[in-house]
Parts: sequence; structure tokens; C-alpha cells
Amino acid sequence: MPDAVTGATSAAATYSATNTVDRGDQMGKDTFLKLLVAQMKYQDPGNPADTNQLMAQTATFSQVEKLEEIAKQNASMLALQRSSSAGAMVGQTVTYTDSTGAAKSGVVSSVRLATDKAEAEATIGGVAVPVGRITAVGAG
Repeated sequence: MPDAVTGATSAAATYSATNTVDRGDQMGKDTFLKLLVAQMKYQDPGNPADTNQLMAQTATFSQVEKLEEIAKQNASMLALQRSSSAGAMVGQTVTYTDSTGAAKSGVVSSVRLATDKAEAEATIGGVAVPVGRITAVGAG
């Protein structure tokens, strides 16, 4: 997958965003299902589990699962939006702050899209500038 966008070419790419946090104090889907099966297996036949409570727990788990799915979709859309915004800067005159704190201007010739480990960078006059340092974008 190419990771640079220039004014002369166009590229179609698939973006995936994974923003997951593994926390030991929260149970996942597999743990929930194992507990549910164990509860059903070992319940007292003379005093069965409250079906209303069981249904409420299952509904709550389903809601959490759907919220996680929506969060993943939102992260993917945000990554795509950021890539589109970065690509739109190609050919534009921008003002940025260099590493010494001085304001500089130039035309963006290409943009390297962000990865999991690196911030997006715009190439301005042959210099790679992190997109976060760009302070203004104007027509070129």
C-alpha cells in the first residue's frame, strides 16, 4: 500500500484503525459466555436463576458489544478523514513552524500519510514537516 500522496498520482487504499485497550479488570465476550454457560450448568433446579436478570445481563452485554463496534467504525472514519485532509494539502501554500520555532511558508509537493508509529508529514520545499506543525493553509 503506498503511503505517499502526490499531486500527479492518485491511490486507492484501505485504512484500518485499531484503538483497543486490553484491561485485566474487564471481561470480554468469551469470558461472559463462559460464565453464562457455567451459571446455567450449575444452577439449582429447585431454585433456577432469575430469567429477567439473565435477559438484562445479556441485553447489556449486547449493547456494549455494539458500542465497541461503533467506536471501531468511528476510528476508521477518522483515519480516512485525516488522510483525505492531508491529501487535499498537496499543491497548497502552507505556513508552518519549523523545529527552531520560526514561521516558514512553502508549497506542499507531497504528503506521507500517518501510520501507527509515525505522524503524517507534508513535504514542503524538499523538507519533511509534521502535519501538526502546519498553522495555515492557503491557495497555491
